[in-house]
Amino acid sequence: MARRPIDIQIPDLTGRLAVVTGGSDGIGLGIATRLAKAGAEVILPVRNPRKGEAALARIAAAAPGSTVSMRELDLSSLGSVAALASELNGEGRPIHLLLNNAGVMTPPTRQATDDGFELQFGTNFLGHFALVQGLLPLLKSGRARVTSQVSVAANGGSINWDDLNWDRSYNGMNAYRQSKIAFGLFGLELERRARREGWELTSNLSHPGVAPTSLLSARPEFGRDRDTMSVRVIRALSTRGILVGTVETAGMPALYAATSPESHPGRLYGPNGPGNVGGAPGEQKMYSRLDSTENAARIWQRAEDLTGVKFL
Repeated sequence: MARRPIDIQIPDLTGRLAVVTGGSDGIGLGIATRLAKAGAEVILPVRNPRKGEAALARIAAAAPGSTVSMRELDLSSLGSVAALASELNGEGRPIHLLLNNAGVMTPPTRQATDDGFELQFGTNFLGHFALVQGLLPLLKSGRARVTSQVSVAANGGSINWDDLNWDRSYNGMNAYRQSKIAFGLFGLELERRARREGWELTSNLSHPGVAPTSLLSARPEFGRDRDTMSVRVIRALSTRGILVGTVETAGMPALYAATSPESHPGRLYGPNGPGNVGGAPGEQKMYSRLDSTENAARIWQRAEDLTGVKFL
C-alpha cells in the first residue's frame, strides 16, 4: 500500500537556538535535522558521545552550513543534568526552543537511576524536570517555547502515588505510563506557572503516535537483548503504510507544537490519523489523565521533594 506523503512547513528559524534531548537517533534526530534545515542553531545533549558524533555528521550532510553541536547529558543522573545546565548558563545564550524528547521504555526488570529512582520515572520525568529548572534563566531570556514529548500510553494507566519508584512491585508498562502522565502534568503545570509568575516562556505537549523507533528495540544497556514483538509488528505495519507512522512523520507533532504559529500553549499535539497513531499532526483532545490541576501541582511538589530541585 502506498503511503500518502505527510509533511509540514517550518518557519524560518535563523538566529534561534534550539535544544533537543534524545537527538542522537530516531525521532529526536529527525526533529533536530528539520530544525537545522530551517536555520536554527541546534544543541544535542546526548548520553552516548559516539552516537552523538554520528548524529552531527548526519545533520551536517542533510543541512549543509548548519550549526549543530553536542553536549554530554545523562537524564538518569541529576548530577549530569546539573552539569549541563551549569555549562549552558555559563555560555549565557538565550534558548528559544526546548524539545524534551528523550525517553526510555519498559525495561523488562526494574532498574534504577544514579540517584535511586525507577529508571523510567527518573529519566522521562524527573531528569527533564530538573533540566527545565536548570535552564530556566535561559528559557526566560529566550522567551522559549518548551515542548515535552509524552506518549499515547499516557492516555491510560495512572500514577502510583503510594510507590512512585515501584520499589514494592514493578510492571514495565505501568511504570512507563506513569512516567509519561507525570511528564504531561508537568508540562501543563509549567505553562500555568509561567503565566502566573510572569516567566516569558510557553509550554505545550506533543506525542509521536506509534512508529518503529528504538524505544522497543533491543537495548542491552536496559536489559533487553532482542527486539520486542511489538516493535517487529510496528515495523511491518509502518513499511506497508498501515495505520502507524514512520520515524520521520512521528517527529512532526513535536515540530508543529514547537514552531508553528498555529500551535498554542497548554495544548496537546499528535498524529490525527485513525486512533491517533499515525497521520498528519494537529491538535488533539487532552488526555483525561492530564486534566487534573490538583494532580499536576501534586506531582510538581513530589518532584521538587525527590530531586531537591526547586523553581524559584
